[in-house]
Amino acid sequence: MNRRRLGSELEVFPVGLGCMGMSHAYGGQDEADAIRTLHRAVELGVDFFDTAEVYGPFTNEVLVGKGLKPLRDKVKIATKFGFRIEEGPEGPRQLPGLDSRPEHVRAVAEASLKRLGIETIDLFYQHRVDPDVPIEDTVGAMAALVKEGKVRTLGLSEAGPETIRRAHAVHPIAAVQSEYSLWTRDPEGGVLATCRELGIGFVPFSPLGRGFLTGAITSASAFGADDFRRKLPRFEEENIAKNLAAVEKLKAFAVGKGVSAAQLALAWVLAQGDFIVPIPGSRKIANLEANVAAFLLPLSADEVKAIGALITPADVSGSRYPEEMARQAGR
Repeated sequence: MNRRRLGSELEVFPVGLGCMGMSHAYGGQDEADAIRTLHRAVELGVDFFDTAEVYGPFTNEVLVGKGLKPLRDKVKIATKFGFRIEEGPEGPRQLPGLDSRPEHVRAVAEASLKRLGIETIDLFYQHRVDPDVPIEDTVGAMAALVKEGKVRTLGLSEAGPETIRRAHAVHPIAAVQSEYSLWTRDPEGGVLATCRELGIGFVPFSPLGRGFLTGAITSASAFGADDFRRKLPRFEEENIAKNLAAVEKLKAFAVGKGVSAAQLALAWVLAQGDFIVPIPGSRKIANLEANVAAFLLPLSADEVKAIGALITPADVSGSRYPEEMARQAGR
């Protein structure tokens, strides 16, 4: 079946498209090229697109809205709130800290609707759990937006099991988004089980390990000066060298299946449950096409187990986030 459910309201293609890298974190790309990629995704059947106000800030929502405007009736758009952003003399910039106050939730939703050029946000996520605002207050504000028709469904990102349960008790949560891949297994500590129990979809971002599981990254020198991965311990030169050994095992297994390492890694994520919809980022159409094809890759239960053993948390050198960012995840 080539459809998966996120909660009770959203039904989408098994592979979505993470749009962040088109204008944020990884160097961005030409707008016309990005829009061609968005359109090709829809041609391939992809109908679930992920953005956020903080990507840019703001520019990614504008890009996604512009690119998908002629295809609005064929797609679902997810965006997020929760970081602090201020307008400065050189444009908007992200500030340290989080903000999930009810009044901020509403302000971001209304601004995102304008930037995206749409009447309803299909999935509205809290980007990170704010420890200074009870989750019940935040979700209550989000639920009010649903009643008003400005938002269709609600989501959380990088939330822990207890927070998910508390949020779901206020209003049904359609999806939880967290980093999940062969080399980032944190959600297996309770989040996946909680989502499965409550009928919540799970949306893995960076299912290809921010590109590392493709086998194409062999040195940090490949990253541009403003590439977000330069800030991540896992991508420090010493750790890259250590982690390449595990990726070589993945590549060897993929050769035996006649597919790429990226396709194998993505197929493994998809095999973890039919409530899972990964959102790999793709700036190149060839990579997009390969990612979409991954959901057709058949894997037996034994193969899923074997692939999962190729790269385990014990094999990975370096944490996924610096200390401050790590504190914001899993609350």
